Amino acid sequence: MKPAAFDYIRAESVDEVLAALAKEGGDARIIAGGQSLMAMLNMRLAKPKVLIDIMRLGDLAKIERQAKSVCIGAGVRQAALLRWPELAQTLPLVAQALPWTGHAQTRSRGTVCGSLAHADPSAELPLMLMALQGDVHLRNAKKRRSVSAREFFSGMMATARQDDELIEGASFPANAERCAFREIGRRHGDFAIVACAAIRTAKGLRLAVGGVADTPQVRDWDNLEGSAIDDALNEFAYDLDARDDVHASARYRRDLVRTIGRDLIAQVMQ
Repeated sequence: MKPAAFDYIRAESVDEVLAALAKEGGDARIIAGGQSLMAMLNMRLAKPKVLIDIMRLGDLAKIERQAKSVCIGAGVRQAALLRWPELAQTLPLVAQALPWTGHAQTRSRGTVCGSLAHADPSAELPLMLMALQGDVHLRNAKKRRSVSAREFFSGMMATARQDDELIEGASFPANAERCAFREIGRRHGDFAIVACAAIRTAKGLRLAVGGVADTPQVRDWDNLEGSAIDDALNEFAYDLDARDDVHASARYRRDLVRTIGRDLIAQVMQ
């Protein structure tokens, strides 16, 4: 299929983007990497009147290391973040997960914030932002605001972004703690059937799970030992409200949460 007709704006400044969003609202869509949006346009699942291209805006294509976090602009491609020399040291959890995000071809075009905006519950980058308790930075023509990951992801492919807002960037807290990531998919590069990320925190342990509920889910515990680990994972798995679909049964997903979760916890608590 071909997309429905739309106007195209090749933005030359952030102000031009914000003005177009203020004017068109929900009839406008931002295109950055376009790896998800182009497919939705071709299948006419998305029918914007205006497409606003932000990929030539240098101000949005920066990776900035701050005191306690890394701010990734809306124009930063996934491949650029993967090549960033400080990634493994500053964001080791993201460094582990990013090679599982699509394929080399899609990472060369797709953006980090584009994945967050798409908010697929099986995607790795939303899971990373939730696990690290990061923030999304939004801006319209009048003001800026920051929204925590827990508030930003509001449902299946739904976010707290308003129609007139641009995602300027996202802040991923730098984590020097022990962390581990693993996912199961039909093939490498496919969306995960289940993905898990574990972090050893100052207070104990955090486990984040994607691919099961409508949004990535996070659970924090004090240090767990022995049978308490299995009990906690079993409770978490059932609280996720897993459902059967064409890719896997609910029971299989719950079993993966238990199995992968137990292995990751063992890694980070060593």
